[in-house]
Amino acid sequence: MAAERGAAAFFDLDKTLIEGSSAVHFARAAYKAGMRSRREIAGDLCANLKFRFRGSTDEESDALRHAVLGALAGQRVTDLKRLGPGVLAGILPLIYTEVLEEAWSHIDAGRPVYIVTAASHELAESLAAVLALDGGIGVRSETRDGVYTGAPDGPFTYREGKVEAIGALAAEQGFELGACFAYSDSESDLPMLRAVGHPVAVNPDRELERVALAEGWRIMKFDKLARRLKLGSAVGALALAGGGGGYVAGRLRGGRGRRIVRALGRR
Repeated sequence: MAAERGAAAFFDLDKTLIEGSSAVHFARAAYKAGMRSRREIAGDLCANLKFRFRGSTDEESDALRHAVLGALAGQRVTDLKRLGPGVLAGILPLIYTEVLEEAWSHIDAGRPVYIVTAASHELAESLAAVLALDGGIGVRSETRDGVYTGAPDGPFTYREGKVEAIGALAAEQGFELGACFAYSDSESDLPMLRAVGHPVAVNPDRELERVALAEGWRIMKFDKLARRLKLGSAVGALALAGGGGGYVAGRLRGGRGRRIVRALGRR
């Protein structure tokens, strides 16, 4: 790739840079560290699944943001950082080699590369460092005296919030968004993809693929893990220590749960 002056590349995390959801691995690590109970973790991840596969309204996005931040309230920053190795141990085997090589090709061409995710800023930064990328952009939580307050400290990096975050970085670093690249699998990232000059759809969902074809955007497609493994990673892995999985399975039964499972099987 030829370098463009003042350009950067932004990569979504879940289902773009990695297979599946980083939330599963954060939840497992938080449970093992005693930061969340089985029931709390199961409820959090059930909400996360519904949010990702059913879509969201602005009210639901705000509710999820408050739930995520609320889960951190009262926790020490040091303790969250100590979850990093456990979370990364679950995430690193799920990296899409094709996407990581694409990211490195931007770096080789002189473009900084950033992970942009609705996961925590700390996770985004840690993963970026391990993968030899330039930085991570995620949900920032306010801290006071080394403890999370449960209040936000910046935009919720989802939908238009990602545009706000990359726009602020572009202004700070002198990037021209029209020369930048963005990568995502999901229609929820259409605002970010439309904000840059070079949008790329990665194993896109149905709506994003429709838009990408209509707009003439580049589409990256490659083999994904078997659909059954996808279901296992999204639901089966919630059996954090036995009882948690049964609780979530119960939460996912019924019409809405079946729709989520069918969506997992199609994607």
